[in-house]
Amino acid sequence: MSNYVFLIDANKKPMNPVHPSHARKLLDSGKASVFRRYPFTLLLKRVVENIVVHPLTLKIDPGSKVTGISLVTDRNEAIWGVELEHRGQQIEDALQSRRAVRRGRRNRNTRYRQARYFNRKRPQGWLAPSLMHRVLTTETWIKRLRKFAPIGDIKLELVQFDTQQLENPEISGIEYQQGELQGYEVREYLLEKWARKCAYCDAENIPLQIEHIQARAKGGSNRIYNLCLACEKCNLKKASQDIRDFLKGKSDLASRILSWAKSPLKDAAAMNSTRWKLFKTLKVTGLLVTTGTGGQTKFNRTRLGLPKEHWIDAACVGVTPSLKILTTRILRVKATGMGGRQRCQTDKFGYPQKHRPLRPIFGFCTGDIVRADVPKGKYKGTFTARVCPMSDGRGEFVIDKKRRSIRLEYCTTVHRKDGYSYA
Repeated sequence: MSNYVFLIDANKKPMNPVHPSHARKLLDSGKASVFRRYPFTLLLKRVVENIVVHPLTLKIDPGSKVTGISLVTDRNEAIWGVELEHRGQQIEDALQSRRAVRRGRRNRNTRYRQARYFNRKRPQGWLAPSLMHRVLTTETWIKRLRKFAPIGDIKLELVQFDTQQLENPEISGIEYQQGELQGYEVREYLLEKWARKCAYCDAENIPLQIEHIQARAKGGSNRIYNLCLACEKCNLKKASQDIRDFLKGKSDLASRILSWAKSPLKDAAAMNSTRWKLFKTLKVTGLLVTTGTGGQTKFNRTRLGLPKEHWIDAACVGVTPSLKILTTRILRVKATGMGGRQRCQTDKFGYPQKHRPLRPIFGFCTGDIVRADVPKGKYKGTFTARVCPMSDGRGEFVIDKKRRSIRLEYCTTVHRKDGYSYA
């Protein structure tokens, strides 16, 4: 069963969401029209007076990569769900690329300019753009849902991760202050840990280098569990390869090395950094905001026998004596951004490659969802997909994992780009 359908009257006042079959009857009878495709919302063609509106509870399960959002009625019925995929890593990569291009340009053009260090202050509560993005996208969707649904209160899972206990469940007391490198330097610790041998070829009595098991270029960290020792030959040969690819055919050796490595704690750190910022942002909405713990959410989901999904976790946040799932096909949203403002596209070295126009082309922008009705030719038929318009009057589509070029005169806009893709 699909999500319930949002319904607003002629004054754009939110009403009770309706069942998909009821929404279909309203459309067939001409009493309503499609107001918005994502999230799917109907607009009644009349003003409704003195209608009893039942407030909904908006429940949120924030995550580092995916945030689950559910709407639950006062009868503990989950009628609508969405899973919002963030793009924090893409923002971080884009900032790193921009920094490299700017540094290169400054080194070429302003070689003798005095360096700038700590003469720029950050406001109180500042978060890195890749972290603040998670808060802002969640806030955007809450504001959007409040326009189409009668939301009465918000329940948020407010969880804190003990990153040291995630690595060592038995840690306690003064060990929190000492850490596992107490009395060791990093290199001496690694020499003893890896028995003064190369982790890949077991070479001894030669100069050894500190090696990242998961390369920094592939998201690896400098944590002690991601470090090993390698000879220069193996270090250069491995480069930024995945360890499984580098040790292909030596699965036992790869498993032994990976058994020393621990999963990265980047996601836990991101949640610890953004949890209170998100809570304060929700308080500004003026709605009643209550919180629940991660253990309580898991207990509710396990007790009710529900599958592990982000939007279902959101529906189980807080005190949940019972829960009835009335939808299975939910909206899946991926943050894509609105595109860059850089008119000259450059390569990784900062040299210009091509001009990138910012204005709409024949009324279409990159990222618009359009319906193409092709009357004849190789691509005859009707297609609905995201479009990338070109100056020659054609647009590129990706349909069934194949790139197609269709004339823009055959296209009709279904949903203007808003920084997200939908499924």
